[in-house]
Amino acid sequence: MTNRVADIVRFYELLDMLRDRVGGARMLADCRSNMNWPERGVYCFFEQCEPRTGSGNSPRVVRVGTHALTAGAKSTFWGRLSQHRGSIRTDGGNHRASIFRLLVGVALAHQGNMHYLSWGVGSDLGTAARQLGIGRDIVKNLESDLEIRVSHYIRSMPFLWLNVDDEPGPDSQRGFIERNTIALLSGYRTPVADRPSKDWLGRHNNREKVRLSGLWNNNHVDEAYDRSFFHVMEWWIGRTERL
Repeated sequence: MTNRVADIVRFYELLDMLRDRVGGARMLADCRSNMNWPERGVYCFFEQCEPRTGSGNSPRVVRVGTHALTAGAKSTFWGRLSQHRGSIRTDGGNHRASIFRLLVGVALAHQGNMHYLSWGVGSDLGTAARQLGIGRDIVKNLESDLEIRVSHYIRSMPFLWLNVDDEPGPDSQRGFIERNTIALLSGYRTPVADRPSKDWLGRHNNREKVRLSGLWNNNHVDEAYDRSFFHVMEWWIGRTERL
């Protein structure tokens, strides 16, 4: 077994420990704000139809993320998850507040041979409307169907969460765990144990780093990983509780 494959196996063993501590993975469709979420954390999403093919038999991680990586940031872990989940009341969402939603939406649109003029344009609906020279309500209506499809897709993905309640900032241990996990699992221009299946939705994305990495991530997929993140991750697993 190569060192990298062995490291990926170790990573999934740590996730098994985490799964036991929190009582299993959850889906955002079943999650609400009044659950006992940590203030800050790291998440790993899986897709049931995306198995590990070289490091084991369980579903593989397809998205890793965190939040509050700038000094003084006030965002909470649940706040970040809820941006990915979208609105329970309307089934819609805001892909401009979630790169995860944006990437999934692009892939869904390309898979269905659909063209969304405004998807990913501007930092908000108003900016998109001004750039495109159309009304704000028109932009919202144009994007509504795809936002709903994105919500349904992401809400069906099991995820695990890790309490990493250190201070916000670029040197936080959350960021250290996130970027090294992504680098470890990424297949971007490098051999990796668990390749995406031929039917993985991410293959329809227009970003090479998503397609080749096998992850719904764009950052850190082309970086080397530092094995010391395992020790940091294990320490925080011991401090993560059930909801």
